[in-house]
Amino acid sequence: MIAGVDMRRAACALLLLCAPAWPTSADDTKPLTSMLLVARAGLPDPNFKDSVVLVMNNIGPIPAGVIVNRPTKVAVAHLFPNLERLAQLRDKVYFGGPVEIGSVWFLFRAATPPEHAIQAADGIYLSANRELLLELLARDKPMDGLRIFVGHSGWAPGQLEAEIGRGDWTLAPADKDAIFNSKSEHLWPEEHAPGAMRGTPAAPRPSTLTWVRSGKPRAWSANPVAC
Repeated sequence: MIAGVDMRRAACALLLLCAPAWPTSADDTKPLTSMLLVARAGLPDPNFKDSVVLVMNNIGPIPAGVIVNRPTKVAVAHLFPNLERLAQLRDKVYFGGPVEIGSVWFLFRAATPPEHAIQAADGIYLSANRELLLELLARDKPMDGLRIFVGHSGWAPGQLEAEIGRGDWTLAPADKDAIFNSKSEHLWPEEHAPGAMRGTPAAPRPSTLTWVRSGKPRAWSANPVAC
């Protein structure tokens, strides 16, 4: 494990990668760097308490990603009430983060790069394309290697670097098993701490969901962070 100043330097190099290297759109060619951020014990922010966040550098000019371990009470079938075959699924939609809580994102495994998706890690892709999601849900095992999110996570320029610097996050590899196979015990929002969750957006209803037309998450317009 990297500690102290070395950890902060590694975080800056791996996550922020200096201003000239960041793409101006999600379609720009750029080597992928992704990792997991593990929240420190006792992190007071209710949106990120006990969270593990997959962060990528190929979505836009600032770090962005999804929380991978915060299931909601909303069943996947609830997002698609017209698909009767999903009614028996026990899988839940996950809280991806407090940004654009009405948007739907999903991570999935694929052996080859699919259309309407961007690489999130080795063999893992991220998309917001409804038709692609419906194709995945039409499989015999619809939730095999698939996780669906509402909302996503993002940071203002310099914000994540500062949070890592004060020890809010620990770095870990973007491992497939950690993303798809780890047990998710931290329900969102937390029922036992309603006061702490005041102001936290509620999980959206199907009628309020939004989809990115291109199927690829939009790039952020904020200025990139210089190391």
